[in-house]
Amino acid sequence: MDIRERSNPFDDNEADYLVLVNYEGQYSLWPVHIDVPKGWEVAHTADNRKSSLDFIAEVWTDMRPRTLREFHRKISDSPSSF
Repeated sequence: MDIRERSNPFDDNEADYLVLVNYEGQYSLWPVHIDVPKGWEVAHTADNRKSSLDFIAEVWTDMRPRTLREFHRKISDSPSSF
């Protein structure tokens, strides 16, 4: 077993990654050689680590889960009861 096999596959700067997104609009860097887990879909195809992280930084500008963003939008659009 070489050092690459023993190291964390999420920390390999030489590997290619996918960018995944879940129902809540949360993004994840994902090694291409690991199956995409249920509940996640590919948002950005295989690319190097830096480009994948740059993609995430560009598109994931609001860290709140989608349902929380929608809740806040609903209450801000509702007339105040005060």
